[in-house]
Amino acid sequence: MPSFKKSLGRMSLFVVSAAIIALLLVFVGVQGEAAAAMFSRLQDTMASSTGWLLIFIMNAVLLFALYLLFTPLAKIRLGGPDARPDFSRLDWFGMLFAAGMGIGLLFYSVSEPLEHYAAYAAYNGEGARAAQVSMEMTFLHWGLHPWGIYALVGLTLAFFHYNAGHKLSFEAPLRELLPAVWARRLGWVANLAAVIGTIFGITTSLGLGASQASAGIAELTGLEAGLGLNLIVIGVVCSLALISVLSGLGNGVRLLSKLNLLIAAALMLFVLFAGQPLFVFKALGEHLGTYINDLPQLSTWNETYTGTDTQSQWTIFYWSWWISWSPFVGMFIAQVSKGRTIREYLLGVLFIPTLFNFLWMTVFGSNALFLELFENANFAEIVTAAPDASLYRLLDYLPLSTLTMGVAVLVVLVFFVTSADSGALVVSTLTSNGNDPSWRQRFFWVAAVGLVTAFLLRAGGLGALQSAAIASGLPFGLLLLTFIPALSIALRRPYICPEAPPKAIDDAQ
Repeated sequence: MPSFKKSLGRMSLFVVSAAIIALLLVFVGVQGEAAAAMFSRLQDTMASSTGWLLIFIMNAVLLFALYLLFTPLAKIRLGGPDARPDFSRLDWFGMLFAAGMGIGLLFYSVSEPLEHYAAYAAYNGEGARAAQVSMEMTFLHWGLHPWGIYALVGLTLAFFHYNAGHKLSFEAPLRELLPAVWARRLGWVANLAAVIGTIFGITTSLGLGASQASAGIAELTGLEAGLGLNLIVIGVVCSLALISVLSGLGNGVRLLSKLNLLIAAALMLFVLFAGQPLFVFKALGEHLGTYINDLPQLSTWNETYTGTDTQSQWTIFYWSWWISWSPFVGMFIAQVSKGRTIREYLLGVLFIPTLFNFLWMTVFGSNALFLELFENANFAEIVTAAPDASLYRLLDYLPLSTLTMGVAVLVVLVFFVTSADSGALVVSTLTSNGNDPSWRQRFFWVAAVGLVTAFLLRAGGLGALQSAAIASGLPFGLLLLTFIPALSIALRRPYICPEAPPKAIDDAQ
């Protein structure tokens, strides 16, 4: 009987999450305009009524991660004293980079600073101050806060799995705070929220990637960029993602992540030295200084007295997006971080990707701002009119533009694949109750990701995807607040750190 109940529980999570997604697809397919209007209203409502709570969650999580870094608990090794990492640091960084940010870095590296500049120029006057504020806001959105969320989720899952012997599930931390029966029930709800949030978080990124890849393909081939080309890109990339996800974590995802990190770094270095290297190096120092100096004010800004909606369009969207990504990125990071001490884990997850993001955004964003400020290129207007093609517009001003556009499209597509396959692995693991999922489940979730992305693009383009991300972020964000006391308690327990997490801990309760 217990075995039957466990099988029923695993099946019900898969069935319920699949049914919710199927109902959404039917609704979008039958009522496209109504769906677009609903998503828009939902975004406005969520941003205006719960934005302050998302800001609180992001700050609380980051402060806890920074606090933990400097405590004696940071000496604990994930997997026990004798555990050693399964991946080299380069492979590890590559997978963090590809899973944690991916497509968004390419989509927003030019468009976000220039769109901020166009908005802030009206208040600060066109020129240096508007440019500085635009990069300051970009650093806020791509800095320590998102990686603090990923770090907490990944560390919680990794410690409870490798050290405490639980399965990879969001039920485990709840057992530190609640009786077993309630933890099991709320854990099921948490896993469901993680599955739904992951699907919407990934589809947001894939929608961005599809539109940007389509814009690049259109530039190179003369084809018309639009929904039709987007759907073709989604179909091709999801097929490649299926091949990658079936090959397993240690093969497909690792190799693609490492390859993409190298290609992306090469593209960044080309833009750096073919553009304005001295300007970029000077700008990077200024950006870091203003970010560190103004972070407390920036991270707690709520637009309380201004009555504007800039924050809801940008910061609240980003915080919701990062939170909705955190179940799959956190679980993915947990799966590749065994053997590292908590201090090494936090330093690697918090600071290395953040510094890379800062360098990346400065190389692309500052070169774009240089065109606007000193070359009279009206670049902000060009980018605002077509943000999905903004990266290619920048490359037009540099040598070898056709070649670099092709490289940029390749990077977008490989990011597309790594996001889809790592997300499908995580969702299928959750719906398999933390066990190694079957190829059928992986196949299903890769297909589901592609279908949801395609249908949401049809319903309302990127706006619908952003609205879905905002709606799915808050429920899991509330769960994140329980991870802080749960992990604080668990890290002080004398766990034996078993070689392989025994099923008995989960099965006995």
